[in-house]
Formats: sequence, C-alpha cells, structure tokens
Amino acid sequence: MFQRGISTDAVRTVLDNAQVIAEYADDKPYASALYFALVQQKPLHVLVAKTSEGDTNIITVYQPDPALWTPDFLRRKP
Repeated sequence: MFQRGISTDAVRTVLDNAQVIAEYADDKPYASALYFALVQQKPLHVLVAKTSEGDTNIITVYQPDPALWTPDFLRRKP
C-alpha cells in the first residue's frame, strides 16, 4: 500500500465503511475477504485475512483497474 501511495487512514476508512465484495473461505492460513469503498472519490480494494484470535491482517491494497472491473468496481469483468 505504501508503494502505491495509499495511506493507513484510507485503509481504515475502507474497513470502517466497506462492502465485502468477495470472500475466500479456503485461503490459508486464514480465510480472507475483499473489501471495497470509495475514499476521496477514488475506489479502493483491500484484501484482509482475519486470524482466529480476531486480528486483521492486510494482504494488499490497490485502486482497481477500470479495464478489469465493472464500472461499480464490485465484480471482475468476464
């Protein structure tokens, strides 16, 4: 996220206001979920894994590419 210039505050905003757009129950070592929210009018995706202890691990954070996602950024294009 730092390489992409995305702040910790932006990630917190996503996690506080996000919509879960995909869940990956079979991910190892922990199940993960992809979150989406608009932050300062920009779409952000945050992939997180929650540990069995309740901790949240940020896997990756990125601005979705409009060429790869539907206009609402909720689904990958076929």
